[in-house]
Amino acid sequence: MKTVNICGVPEHFNLPWHFAIEEGAFKERGIDVVWKDVPEGTGKMGKLLQHGETDLAIILTEGIVKSISEGNPSKIVQTYVASSLLWGIHVDGKSKLQTIQELKGKRAAISRYGSGSHLMAFVHAQSQGWDTTNLKFEVVDHLNGAIKALSEGKADYFMWEHFTTKPLVDEGTFKRLGDCPTPWPCFVVAGNLHFLENNRALVQHILEVINSYTLEFKQIPSIDRTFANSYGQRLEDIREWLSLTVWSQQPLSQDVLEHVLEKLESLGLLSRTIKPSDILWEH
Repeated sequence: MKTVNICGVPEHFNLPWHFAIEEGAFKERGIDVVWKDVPEGTGKMGKLLQHGETDLAIILTEGIVKSISEGNPSKIVQTYVASSLLWGIHVDGKSKLQTIQELKGKRAAISRYGSGSHLMAFVHAQSQGWDTTNLKFEVVDHLNGAIKALSEGKADYFMWEHFTTKPLVDEGTFKRLGDCPTPWPCFVVAGNLHFLENNRALVQHILEVINSYTLEFKQIPSIDRTFANSYGQRLEDIREWLSLTVWSQQPLSQDVLEHVLEKLESLGLLSRTIKPSDILWEH
């Protein structure tokens, strides 16, 4: 039995992994998948990959691309979620701020530098025509840290996945001013390069298993109720999320990756010039 460490955010996108693990689909192939939830998100997962503390990560596309540009010895193996991530733009529930325009010049809470909440703040600011060289940030580690920072006035707004934060909006902890979708497929499977190069057949087995699950996941009877119960969500919200979400079983295309690279480069977010072959793992 070969042990493989895989990490991802504790969000509904990763339920197929938990199903596959619980049903013994990996163990049937002699693979012991050890899953680690990382509430701190992509910035943290990039570090785990870099230091060999995880073998694979289900990670945001823009985050791993930036991390690889900074020397992270990792590569993208395939697309995991082909649809966009809908980033909700939140302020404290009691905030006097009412519109997106009022956030210009305000401080954004981010889980950490290099995370999706950090990078998408630039993408959003650029879409609003703001000066992206002038953005201000407060590092809050995770969602609970953001709740605290916004309530204490240490930060003014926070970008996080729309449906994950929906219960907080419903109860009045957050107020959502709008949404900003990623202009590319949101999640990829990425791996530490040393692990990938030394375990080619093993990686192929893992992909075959998870792809067989995601291919038919939406067709599982009452899967909407399973999601709602597992993640404390309203059924109607989960149904809306499912209608927007498309899992993928395909490699990340070079054209899509070039679009990501161009956007991040235009925002000054890449540490060096890199090309698709530096990022995509050939298998």
